[in-house]
Amino acid sequence: MRFAAAIVLAGALAAMVTAARAQDIRPSGFQLPPLAAVTAQTPAKELFGRVTRPSEGPDRSIGFYSNGCLAGGVALPLTGPTWQVMRPGRNRFYGRRKLVTFVERFSRRVASQTSWAGLLIGDMSQPRGGPMLGGHASHQIGLDVDVWLRQMPAQVISMAQRETIMSTVVVSDDKLDVNGYWTPDTLQVIKAAASDPEVERVLVNPAIKKAVCRQARGDRSWLQKVRPNRGHDYHMHVRLGCSPGESSCRPQRDVTPGEGCGRELDYWFTDAVLNPRPAPQPTKPLPPFTVGKMPGACAAVLNAP
Repeated sequence: MRFAAAIVLAGALAAMVTAARAQDIRPSGFQLPPLAAVTAQTPAKELFGRVTRPSEGPDRSIGFYSNGCLAGGVALPLTGPTWQVMRPGRNRFYGRRKLVTFVERFSRRVASQTSWAGLLIGDMSQPRGGPMLGGHASHQIGLDVDVWLRQMPAQVISMAQRETIMSTVVVSDDKLDVNGYWTPDTLQVIKAAASDPEVERVLVNPAIKKAVCRQARGDRSWLQKVRPNRGHDYHMHVRLGCSPGESSCRPQRDVTPGEGCGRELDYWFTDAVLNPRPAPQPTKPLPPFTVGKMPGACAAVLNAP
C-alpha cells in the first residue's frame, strides 16, 4: 500500500479555558511515526490516519457513518469570511462537496442572524474518511462536522493558536443543565443548524437538549433533529444525510418523531446514566478493526491516486 507522509501538528499559546479538559490538544511538534510494516491485521485507523490527500475523482460516501470511507473528498478552506477551521494540524477538514457548501451556508446564516461573527469548525473527515486514530467513531464518510459552541472572533486566529485555543463548555459541572456560558445566541446557532433541510441530526449534550426544549419558542418542529448524546458539551455534531439515489451510502434510521423533550430525555438524567458503575471485570480488548472489515470499495479508495 502507498501512504503519504505523517501529519505534523503544531501548537502554541493557551487561550480562554472554560474547563480543565484537553479537548484533543496535541504537543507542539507531534508527529505520527511511520509504520514498520503493513499486514492484513494492521488497524484501519493506522492506515487512513496517515493519508494526507483525498483520492481523485467525483466525491462519494461509501458505507456507514461509523464504518466507511470517502472518495473524492473536498477540503474546506481553513479560513473563510464567516468560519475558521480549528485544529488544522489534525488534517480532518475534508468532506463531501455538499458538506463544505453547508458549512459555508450555515456560517453565513449564523453571522447574519446572531451576534456571532461566524463559526469555529472542528473535525469533519480525514482526506479519505475512514476510522480515526482517536476522537470519533463516526465522521468516516464525509457527512459529519463538529461546530464549536464558542463564537468566532472578528479577527483571524493564527494557525498556531488554532491548535491549542479552547472551545467553551456550556454544560454545568453536575451535567444537569447549561451554565453561564450558554446564551440566547447559542440556542439560535443550534436552531439554524437543525432548520437546514440537508441536516439529518444535530447531536448535543443531554443538558443542552434540555435547555433547547425549555427555551424554544414559536415553530418547534426543528427540535426533532436535535438529539441528546454523551459528551458534546463544547460542540455540536451536525450530520447530513446520504445523497438521494447514492446506493454506496448507507443511511441511518429515520429520526424518532416528536420533539424528544419528554420521557426519552429524562432517561439521560437518571443516576445510572449520569454516574455509571464500573464494569465488575475488565473488558476484553476487541480484535483490531481492519480494512478487511470495511466496505470492499474502501481498500481501493485507500490505494487510489
